[in-house]
Amino acid sequence: MLDETDQTIVTLLQKDGRTTNRRLADATGIAPSTAIQRVNSLHSRGIITGYHAQVDLAAIGRPVQALIAISIHPPSRTNIENFRDWVSALPETIGVFVTSGAQDFLVHVAVEDTDGLYAFVIDRLTERPEVANVNTSVVYAHLQPLPIHLPTGPKV
Repeated sequence: MLDETDQTIVTLLQKDGRTTNRRLADATGIAPSTAIQRVNSLHSRGIITGYHAQVDLAAIGRPVQALIAISIHPPSRTNIENFRDWVSALPETIGVFVTSGAQDFLVHVAVEDTDGLYAFVIDRLTERPEVANVNTSVVYAHLQPLPIHLPTGPKV
């Protein structure tokens, strides 16, 4: 569990991974040396696993996003893992979820236009022999609410 100070640090870093140690210290009311120790502890405990740059997909020529639900047949471990590795490596793919239920995958893609989406689905996905069913939903808006709300420890 996270105490209030750790939660504040994680929240600030989720909003801006480049937040300075001084800013973290000021926001939490602790010394800069304590703030960096807290951040290092969050890393070593596996709570903070990394930092990334957020990319504007439209700015790089890939403004059309879709979520594609895919069923694999037969749903063997080998077929699932091979497809997962293949689809994850495609340049259009920006997210892969291995799921339970009627579909085995939910793949998030970003492409140049609807023709590109059609080509991705028809020419790439449905050509795979293990792909049994594909259901594509175009994304109108992709919101990424931050921060992820974290549980805090028990109040003492």
